[in-house]
Amino acid sequence: MTPSATSSVSLDELCVNTLRLLSVDMVQKAGSGHPGLPLGSAAMAYALWDRFLRVNPADPNWPDRDRFVLSAGHGCALLYSLLHVTGYDLSLDELKQFRQWESKTPGHPEFGMTPGVEATTGPLGQGFASAVGMAIAETHLAARFNQPDHTVVDHFTYVLASDGDLMEGIASEAGSLAGHLGLGKLVVLYADNHITIEGNTDIAFTEDRCGRFASFGWHVQHVADGNDLEAVTAAIQAAREQTDQPSLIAVRTHIGYGSPHKQDSASAHGEPLGVDEVLLTKERLGWPAEPAFHIPPEALDHFRQTVTRGKEWQNAWEEKLEAYGKAHPDLAAEFKRIMSGTLPADWDASLPTFTAESGALATRAASGKCINAIAPRLPELMGGSADLAPSTQTFMEGAGTFQSNERAGRNMHFGIREHSMGAILNGMAYHQGLIPYGATFLVFSDYMRPPMRLAAINDLPVIYVFTHDSIGMGEDGPTHQPIEQLLCLRSVPNLFVVRPADANETVAAWRVAVERQNGPVALILTRQKLPILDLEHYPGLMSGVSQGGYVLSEADGDGVPDLILVGTGSEVHLALESQKQLASEGVRARVVSLPCWELFATQSKEYREQVVMPGVPLLAIEAGSTLGWETYFGSQTATVGITGFGASAPGETVMREYGFTVENVCKRAQALLQ
Repeated sequence: MTPSATSSVSLDELCVNTLRLLSVDMVQKAGSGHPGLPLGSAAMAYALWDRFLRVNPADPNWPDRDRFVLSAGHGCALLYSLLHVTGYDLSLDELKQFRQWESKTPGHPEFGMTPGVEATTGPLGQGFASAVGMAIAETHLAARFNQPDHTVVDHFTYVLASDGDLMEGIASEAGSLAGHLGLGKLVVLYADNHITIEGNTDIAFTEDRCGRFASFGWHVQHVADGNDLEAVTAAIQAAREQTDQPSLIAVRTHIGYGSPHKQDSASAHGEPLGVDEVLLTKERLGWPAEPAFHIPPEALDHFRQTVTRGKEWQNAWEEKLEAYGKAHPDLAAEFKRIMSGTLPADWDASLPTFTAESGALATRAASGKCINAIAPRLPELMGGSADLAPSTQTFMEGAGTFQSNERAGRNMHFGIREHSMGAILNGMAYHQGLIPYGATFLVFSDYMRPPMRLAAINDLPVIYVFTHDSIGMGEDGPTHQPIEQLLCLRSVPNLFVVRPADANETVAAWRVAVERQNGPVALILTRQKLPILDLEHYPGLMSGVSQGGYVLSEADGDGVPDLILVGTGSEVHLALESQKQLASEGVRARVVSLPCWELFATQSKEYREQVVMPGVPLLAIEAGSTLGWETYFGSQTATVGITGFGASAPGETVMREYGFTVENVCKRAQALLQ
């Protein structure tokens, strides 16, 4: 969009100060918050929202809207002010309830809670990297669906970032990849205010930030005065014209602008100005002292033009979509389907079934076969690994590679950037239209925890493929052998952690992952080969995985078993072997496969107690931390697990030395029964 003719300077100033002082009043009333960034960055935010941002407040989820991400989420009072005055469903009363229980104005932006908030931000750098994912999604979908005669995907992703965002390593990871990919529709407004909580940025942050991003391949501009609306406007317009480079606009702002005693100081960052300073700030900015939350009618009238423009923009796009549907009906139907999140009816029709005759197979290899089976039927599946695709077996054959010269490719090369990979996957999910997945070794999931946590908070359907799942990977040693990672991942609310026992459980796990719409799924997979659980012998396997746990092998004879052996992943096979040995010793043991604690917990109490009978001793077998099992299943639970770190040796040797043998399991079982 070409910027419209600007209103009078006085009206522009009135609008900017409306945003500033609404934010100040919000923070002051709440008794906590961050007034500094809204005061300093209101002008450039106004320039963007008033002159460029294509959104429709009446329909915040319009597919072809521009995306705005406040990566500096602590400054959310500014975002809430913008949303209110431009006509989103966010009342003035909600602004007055800033940071209060059950308000739509939480202390940092939360996706799904506030209309118009595109991403949960606050942990610095996450919004920046998620915006890269949004820009990837836009670029890919445009390449897939736009035709020479019809354009249905054509929008920008804008970010407002702070010094803190650019300090975080994730911003460099994501910025480097964005530059490599030439994401020309990504524009970052950097509020260069020289202040962090501890003081001037000179104490820790003296590099050439613009030079850094220029070296990444970004188009970089400087605006010397963040209150110069025309300069900011010109810079944004120039950024929009750089179709083959993402843009960073370093805007010199002043934290706490207008505050006589706190401007350009750390004290303006994270605490209310105080009653007296609020009055002095209003006086300096020519604002009435009372009432609080004052919005001049002429400013509101100007802001509310966004409602009219938004409806016009969306109506024009819907007319384009209708014409597109007539010219390209199949593509239009597919576009509508993927944007709605609806799966094709036959998406899983080509998933393999494995038999004993197939031979032993690592679950990572089975997962690779699943990916390549569903990829042709599920074109919204898009992802890759942190430079480990040959090891994680996550490359989609024939699907192309997403690059600056191949936008329709579906395989992502994230590079060795696990942290940003996680956040970029979130951005792709926020955008909608894609099912994103990312892969690395399980031990390196630690690098991804912050974005995984955000995916869980925000119910994002992201799939993680974590291979090399235990000490069984062997020779790479303790640095590469996960111990505590399963426990850590299971501790994250709303994250499904699925550790399948064989190739067929892996197929079922992929069904769970793809079909889940309200949260992320982590698939935990082996490097080592595992025997096949043949469906003829274990007919309940597929449904059992979808329930999180099931009786895999019942004890011989009738009645209540003497013991329940519970295993996950590769240790399920050890449980089956131990069951046979225990039977020869006169112990009737049931074997339960428990691939997903979280799914199992959602089942009825009746079902769970049918699988894991109360009062029956339980021995859990898992090549990981023993913490959590007793809490989960009760005091009659014992574990065969690991309480230290691994060792470097062939995988079979390591497993044996750490007690993952039939002999040790049976010994522990007999002791439990004493």
